Order: sequence, then C-alpha cells, then structure tokens
Amino acid sequence: MPRSRWQVLAVAMTAAVALSACGAGSRTAASTATEVACDVPAPPQPVTVNVLAYNSSAIDPFTNTMVASCTTDQITVNHEPIDFAGQVQKTTATLAGETGTYDIVETYGFILPTLAAEDKLAPLDDFVAQFGQEYGLDGLDPAMRQAMSYDGKLYGLPMQAQMYVMAYRKDVFDGLGLQPPTTFAEMRDAATAIQQAGEIPYPIALPLLASADISTAYDAALGSLGVDYVNAETRTPNFDKPEAATAFEELRSLVPFMDPQVTTFDQPRVQQQMYNGSAAMAIMFSGRMNDLSQPTNSRFAEQFAFAPPPSVGGGDVLYNSLSVDGWSIPANAAADPALLFEMIASAVGEDASRASVPAAFPAREGIVTADSSPYAAAALESIGQAPPAEPFPWTSRIANDTRTVVADVVLGNTPVPDGLAQMQQIATEILAEYPAQ
Repeated sequence: MPRSRWQVLAVAMTAAVALSACGAGSRTAASTATEVACDVPAPPQPVTVNVLAYNSSAIDPFTNTMVASCTTDQITVNHEPIDFAGQVQKTTATLAGETGTYDIVETYGFILPTLAAEDKLAPLDDFVAQFGQEYGLDGLDPAMRQAMSYDGKLYGLPMQAQMYVMAYRKDVFDGLGLQPPTTFAEMRDAATAIQQAGEIPYPIALPLLASADISTAYDAALGSLGVDYVNAETRTPNFDKPEAATAFEELRSLVPFMDPQVTTFDQPRVQQQMYNGSAAMAIMFSGRMNDLSQPTNSRFAEQFAFAPPPSVGGGDVLYNSLSVDGWSIPANAAADPALLFEMIASAVGEDASRASVPAAFPAREGIVTADSSPYAAAALESIGQAPPAEPFPWTSRIANDTRTVVADVVLGNTPVPDGLAQMQQIATEILAEYPAQ
C-alpha cells in the first residue's frame, strides 16, 4: 500500500461494491486461497481472531491463506473486505484504546516507525527466538526484516514488497518505434509521439490522488534526485534544496500528458486506464501488475509489457518507492500474542509465499526469479534501484501534513518556491518534536 499506500487511498464506493466478492481493489479471489500448515495449539476456550488488511491482489494471497489455514473448531479467523482508506481509519481506531477491535494488522515500513515509537505495536523478537526455526523465519529477506524494525526491534513479520514498475503498451510503442523510457525526458518524448499519433490523447497514467498518492509521487521524484525529506543527522528538512524544486518541475512537466482528472486517480483507477486503452504507459506498485496480464481483465493483456520505472534526471536511482508489507500484533490485542504470532508466521511460510507468486513479491529469499511472471524481471531490476528508506517516526507525519501543499504545487495552484517554503515550515515544526539525543 503501499510509500504510496502510506497515506489514505480514496477508492470509489462503486469499485468497492463491484469487487466485493474478491475484495476492494483486488482481482485475487478468496476461493483461490492456499491452505498451509497452521499448527497452532488449540486454546482452552474458543477464540475469535480479527484480521485487518486492505484488499489488493498482492496482499490477498497472504490474508486468504491465514483465514483458510488457521480457522479451526476452536479458532475463528475473521477478515472483512476493506479498501486502504478503511484500513487506515480502522488502524487508528483499533490502536487508540486499551483493547482493540483487531488482533492482527497489516502494516508497512513507512508507517511502522511512527506506530512503534508510540508503543502501539508489540515487539516480536522474543517470538522469533521461540518459533523462528519451526516456521523457517531465517528465510525472510534480512533487508525486509530491517524495514519492519524500529530502534533495533522487530515489529512486523514481512510478507511481501512492492516497488514501482512501468507497464506500457508494446504494440503502441513498437508501432511508433519507441523504447520504454529510462528518464522523465524520454517519457515526455514518448508521450509526445503517442499524442501526435492521434489515438491516445493522454498517454501517461500515474496515481496522483490528491488525498494520498501524490505525496508518494513527490517523494519518489525527490529520492530519484538523491535527496531525502530530512537530513537525519542534522534533523533539518531538505525542501530548501535545489533538488526539491526540480522534483516539482519534473512532475509538473508530465501533467499535459495525463488525464485532466489525474489528481482523483488512485492505483485502481490507473489500472482501469490501462485496461480500457486510454493510457499507453503507467507507473504503479508491482502488486498491480499481475492484474494487467490477465486476459479476463483487459483485451490488451497480451500487449502489456513491463520495465523498471525511469529515473527523473538520468541517475542510477529510479523514480521509485519501495514498500515492505508485513503482519503486526497490536500492543492492545485481546488474544494470546503467542497464538497470534504463530498464525502470522504460518502466513509468511514457504508454501504460502510460493503460492502468492505471481500476484505478490514475497519476502522469502529466492522465490521470485525473472521467470516468475511477465513483470518479474522489471521488478527485480527496480527493487535494486529504489531510493533508500527513511525509517523515522517523523517521515509519515511530514508526508501527511505536506500532502495538500504538494497537490497545489503539482496542479499549478501554488508557485513552487511558495510551496517549498510552506513545506519547510511544516517539516521544521514536526521535527521540533524529535530533538536530537
């Protein structure tokens, strides 16, 4: 979800209803769930475990496996379809009280440091020591485990990663003698050629939802230029750097090639643009790519090809966002945390992880190869060229609180210098709450 899934995604209610059988925003049905060993000892009394996880084609295989495999006569595992906006709201609510509504929550590397710093999640290190060998947890990618850690403690078992991948219409590109772009400049050139051909007036599709994804887009552009939101050593914002302005200018340069309603488009809406042929290239999280390759979803499925996203200015770091998803146990969960840990460990086991491919990019090492899916080679190249993570409790707060400013600047409602000055002030006030120690 995610760094885009980081903020609230507003998914249209009509889409949620239309996809309710397989989950809002997902095309992976619960009926396809893989059953794996979930040898959790029977509790002395019947237990109901409520799982909070948004629906997407990349998350659903793990959620569905947990529900199908861990439900027994004594344990009832519940998961209700929900979009990411709903997950964000319910996560805040369930973590606020002394006892929460949910016992297991899907979390991700961007928001985890904030939740961990606020003691909202239970550390998992003791459980890893107790159950690690039984569930083969040493097979989880160390970097992804690190992404689900804060201040030296593990707060989430990683299940899968998502990174940006470019999908494009190979038939359109081949017909015009185009190659997948490797820079924003090349992307503009390709879009110009496609526009001039006359059939696709808005060739580029990006998720720039003003209430969510647009912050991720700006952060990805800034990261591609080699700059973080914050200088972690000095704890000062970087929105006064030249690259901060360049990131805005480069994003704005793509606007003429996108649908005028682009700031209302989340990732499912971008998928739809590709499904119906109203766009010729899109950059989304990898978890959305398998849907594009399914002939039942689009008449263009066999024409879609995949590539790493371009860099903004031609450097080695791509316009990219790496998000690691995992399972966490709320500190206020009512059920036995050891029982809950065994359930999440089974859901990231080797069998469950293999079954998640090609819809997901599981956290277990060596499972995804270039031949795993039509987009796997692009994802493997992309994951190695993402901007470094910013695993600090202030990161998500700055992204959230500057989001409306970012939207106004990208849309041209606020001049770039004015927007950056506002962002610098907002970030400075947030960082004042985290004095250097």
